[in-house]
Amino acid sequence: MAAAVSCAKRTLRAELKQRLRALSAEERLRQSRLLTRKVIAHSQYQKCKRISIFLSMPDEIETEEIIKDIFQRGKTCFIPRYQFQSNHMDMVKLASPEEISSLPRTSWNIPQPGEDDDREEALSTGGLDLIFLPGLGFDKQGNRLGRGRGYYDAYLKRCVQHQHSKPYTMALAFSQQICLQVPMDENDMKVDEVLYEDPSAS
Repeated sequence: MAAAVSCAKRTLRAELKQRLRALSAEERLRQSRLLTRKVIAHSQYQKCKRISIFLSMPDEIETEEIIKDIFQRGKTCFIPRYQFQSNHMDMVKLASPEEISSLPRTSWNIPQPGEDDDREEALSTGGLDLIFLPGLGFDKQGNRLGRGRGYYDAYLKRCVQHQHSKPYTMALAFSQQICLQVPMDENDMKVDEVLYEDPSAS
Protein backbone atom coordinates (compact mmCIF):
# COMPACT_ATOMS: atom_id res chain seq x y z
CA MET A 1 0.00 0.00 0.00
CA ALA A 2 2.75 2.45 1.04
CA ALA A 3 4.69 1.67 -2.14
CA ALA A 4 1.60 2.36 -4.25
CA VAL A 5 1.04 5.74 -2.55
CA SER A 6 4.70 6.64 -2.99
CA CYS A 7 4.55 5.73 -6.69
CA ALA A 8 1.32 7.73 -7.17
CA LYS A 9 2.96 10.74 -5.50
CA ARG A 10 6.02 10.54 -7.76
CA THR A 11 3.83 10.42 -10.88
CA LEU A 12 1.68 13.34 -9.70
CA ARG A 13 4.74 15.42 -8.73
CA ALA A 14 6.16 15.04 -12.23
CA GLU A 15 2.84 16.05 -13.80
CA LEU A 16 2.46 19.09 -11.52
CA LYS A 17 6.01 20.28 -12.17
CA GLN A 18 5.20 20.16 -15.88
CA ARG A 19 1.98 22.15 -15.34
CA LEU A 20 3.88 24.77 -13.34
CA ARG A 21 6.62 25.08 -15.96
CA ALA A 22 3.91 25.85 -18.54
CA LEU A 23 2.63 28.85 -16.51
CA SER A 24 3.75 32.20 -17.91
CA ALA A 25 5.32 34.81 -15.61
CA GLU A 26 2.31 37.08 -16.28
CA GLU A 27 -0.17 34.38 -15.25
CA ARG A 28 1.80 33.58 -12.10
CA LEU A 29 1.76 37.25 -11.17
CA ARG A 30 -1.96 37.62 -11.95
CA GLN A 31 -2.95 34.68 -9.74
CA SER A 32 -0.51 35.78 -7.00
CA ARG A 33 -2.10 39.24 -6.89
CA LEU A 34 -5.57 37.74 -6.76
CA LEU A 35 -4.58 35.45 -3.86
CA THR A 36 -2.91 38.32 -2.02
CA ARG A 37 -6.26 40.16 -2.07
CA LYS A 38 -8.06 36.99 -0.90
CA VAL A 39 -5.63 36.57 2.01
CA ILE A 40 -5.84 40.21 3.13
CA ALA A 41 -9.66 40.04 3.14
CA HIS A 42 -9.73 36.66 4.98
CA SER A 43 -11.14 36.73 8.53
CA GLN A 44 -8.62 34.12 9.79
CA TYR A 45 -5.74 36.25 8.55
CA GLN A 46 -7.18 39.44 9.99
CA LYS A 47 -7.57 38.04 13.50
CA CYS A 48 -4.22 36.17 13.67
CA LYS A 49 -1.23 37.85 15.31
CA ARG A 50 1.65 35.36 14.86
CA ILE A 51 1.98 34.19 11.29
CA SER A 52 4.47 32.02 9.45
CA ILE A 53 4.81 32.37 5.69
CA PHE A 54 7.16 30.90 3.11
CA LEU A 55 9.47 32.98 0.91
CA SER A 56 8.33 31.92 -2.52
CA MET A 57 10.29 30.08 -5.18
CA PRO A 58 9.58 30.95 -8.86
CA ASP A 59 7.00 28.15 -9.20
CA GLU A 60 5.03 29.20 -6.10
CA ILE A 61 2.49 31.91 -5.36
CA GLU A 62 4.42 35.14 -4.78
CA THR A 63 4.20 36.03 -1.06
CA GLU A 64 6.07 39.35 -0.99
CA GLU A 65 2.97 41.59 -0.80
CA ILE A 66 1.39 39.42 1.93
CA ILE A 67 4.60 39.75 3.97
CA LYS A 68 4.49 43.54 3.61
CA ASP A 69 0.86 43.54 4.79
CA ILE A 70 1.71 41.39 7.84
CA PHE A 71 4.16 44.13 8.94
CA GLN A 72 1.82 46.99 8.05
CA ARG A 73 -0.81 45.49 10.36
CA GLY A 74 1.66 45.08 13.22
CA LYS A 75 1.53 41.29 13.22
CA THR A 76 4.59 39.13 13.93
CA CYS A 77 6.09 37.37 10.91
CA PHE A 78 8.04 34.10 10.95
CA ILE A 79 9.75 32.43 8.00
CA PRO A 80 11.08 28.89 7.50
CA ARG A 81 14.68 27.93 8.25
CA TYR A 82 15.25 24.52 6.69
CA GLN A 83 17.98 22.11 7.76
CA PHE A 84 18.95 20.41 4.53
CA GLN A 85 20.65 17.40 6.09
CA SER A 86 17.35 16.38 7.76
CA ASN A 87 13.64 17.11 7.49
CA HIS A 88 13.84 19.58 10.39
CA MET A 89 12.53 23.10 9.96
CA ASP A 90 12.07 25.98 12.39
CA MET A 91 10.02 29.13 11.93
CA VAL A 92 12.19 32.11 12.85
CA LYS A 93 11.26 35.77 13.24
CA LEU A 94 11.67 38.16 10.33
CA ALA A 95 12.56 41.72 11.38
CA SER A 96 11.19 43.50 8.28
CA PRO A 97 10.24 42.86 4.64
CA GLU A 98 13.37 44.77 3.57
CA GLU A 99 15.58 42.28 5.41
CA ILE A 100 14.73 39.47 2.94
CA SER A 101 17.01 40.76 0.18
CA SER A 102 20.06 40.63 2.49
CA LEU A 103 19.49 37.08 3.79
CA PRO A 104 21.88 34.34 2.59
CA ARG A 105 20.42 31.96 -0.02
CA THR A 106 20.12 28.20 0.30
CA SER A 107 21.00 25.62 -2.35
CA TRP A 108 17.34 25.93 -3.46
CA ASN A 109 17.98 29.67 -3.90
CA ILE A 110 15.57 30.53 -1.06
CA PRO A 111 16.63 33.36 1.27
CA GLN A 112 16.82 32.19 4.89
CA PRO A 113 18.70 33.22 8.04
CA GLY A 114 21.94 31.30 8.56
CA GLU A 115 22.24 28.60 11.25
CA ASP A 116 24.47 30.90 13.34
CA ASP A 117 21.95 33.76 13.13
CA ASP A 118 20.32 33.71 16.57
CA ARG A 119 16.62 34.48 16.10
CA GLU A 120 13.37 34.12 17.98
CA GLU A 121 11.87 30.72 17.17
CA ALA A 122 8.06 30.61 17.00
CA LEU A 123 7.38 27.46 19.05
CA SER A 124 9.60 28.52 21.97
CA THR A 125 8.00 31.97 22.28
CA GLY A 126 4.25 31.34 22.11
CA GLY A 127 3.58 29.34 18.96
CA LEU A 128 1.76 30.36 15.79
CA ASP A 129 -1.84 31.31 14.95
CA LEU A 130 -1.59 30.84 11.20
CA ILE A 131 0.75 28.99 8.84
CA PHE A 132 0.81 29.61 5.10
CA LEU A 133 2.02 26.51 3.29
CA PRO A 134 3.52 26.00 -0.13
CA GLY A 135 3.24 22.70 -2.00
CA LEU A 136 3.19 21.13 -5.42
CA GLY A 137 -0.43 19.97 -5.45
CA PHE A 138 -3.63 20.10 -3.43
CA ASP A 139 -7.15 18.79 -3.57
CA LYS A 140 -10.33 20.46 -2.37
CA GLN A 141 -10.40 18.23 0.75
CA GLY A 142 -7.20 19.86 2.05
CA ASN A 143 -4.81 17.07 1.11
CA ARG A 144 -1.37 18.43 0.19
CA LEU A 145 1.44 17.08 -1.93
CA GLY A 146 4.78 18.60 -0.93
CA ARG A 147 8.17 18.21 -2.55
CA GLY A 148 8.86 14.96 -0.74
CA ARG A 149 11.06 16.04 2.15
CA GLY A 150 8.32 16.20 4.80
CA TYR A 151 9.37 19.52 6.38
CA TYR A 152 5.85 20.86 6.90
CA ASP A 153 4.32 17.55 7.99
CA ALA A 154 6.99 17.21 10.70
CA TYR A 155 6.61 20.87 11.72
CA LEU A 156 2.82 20.68 12.04
CA LYS A 157 3.19 17.62 14.30
CA ARG A 158 5.57 19.64 16.52
CA CYS A 159 3.04 22.50 16.64
CA VAL A 160 0.39 20.12 17.93
CA GLN A 161 2.77 18.95 20.70
CA HIS A 162 3.92 22.46 21.71
CA GLN A 163 0.73 24.52 21.46
CA HIS A 164 -2.61 24.43 23.25
CA SER A 165 -4.45 24.85 19.97
CA LYS A 166 -3.31 23.87 16.49
CA PRO A 167 -2.47 26.81 14.18
CA TYR A 168 -4.84 27.41 11.27
CA THR A 169 -3.17 26.16 8.09
CA MET A 170 -3.74 27.79 4.72
CA ALA A 171 -2.19 26.65 1.46
CA LEU A 172 -1.61 29.11 -1.38
CA ALA A 173 -1.99 27.51 -4.82
CA PHE A 174 -2.23 28.28 -8.50
CA SER A 175 -5.47 26.88 -9.94
CA GLN A 176 -3.23 24.56 -12.03
CA GLN A 177 -2.10 22.89 -8.78
CA ILE A 178 -5.60 21.74 -7.80
CA CYS A 179 -6.01 17.99 -8.32
CA LEU A 180 -9.02 15.71 -8.15
CA GLN A 181 -7.36 13.67 -5.40
CA VAL A 182 -3.93 13.84 -3.78
CA PRO A 183 -2.54 10.48 -2.58
CA MET A 184 -1.89 10.54 1.19
CA ASP A 185 -0.13 8.31 3.70
CA GLU A 186 -0.23 8.25 7.52
CA ASN A 187 2.52 10.90 7.88
CA ASP A 188 0.78 13.50 5.71
CA MET A 189 -0.99 16.37 7.45
CA LYS A 190 -4.08 17.97 5.89
CA VAL A 191 -4.41 21.73 5.60
CA ASP A 192 -7.47 23.57 6.90
CA GLU A 193 -7.99 25.52 3.69
CA VAL A 194 -6.58 25.76 0.18
CA LEU A 195 -6.77 29.24 -1.36
CA TYR A 196 -6.78 29.39 -5.16
CA GLU A 197 -8.60 31.09 -8.01
CA ASP A 198 -11.81 29.13 -8.52
CA PRO A 199 -13.34 30.14 -11.87
CA SER A 200 -16.51 28.19 -11.05
CA ALA A 201 -17.09 30.39 -7.97
CA SER A 202 -17.06 33.70 -9.83
